[in-house]
Amino acid sequence: MMQNFLYYIILPILMLSVVLVFIRFFKGPTLSDRVVALDLLITIGIGIIGVYSIVSEQSTFLDIATILALIAFLGTVAFSYYLEKREKNE
Repeated sequence: MMQNFLYYIILPILMLSVVLVFIRFFKGPTLSDRVVALDLLITIGIGIIGVYSIVSEQSTFLDIATILALIAFLGTVAFSYYLEKREKNE
């Protein structure tokens, strides 16, 4: 029952959200919109890895998801630092 729920409900919702976020990523009028969309893509990817970890019953994929989350967090912090420096120079 849980496998069917993951395959037929959760994964299609995640794939639809990936498509919508890609549209925002390419269409985003500002750099900030694109960075937020990229961060959201990584977050959705973490969700997909989590679902795959449940389906395959291998907890090692959760370690990969944790590392990806840390990298995404550092990227967001670096971008906010860049924007702060950019605003001070203008």
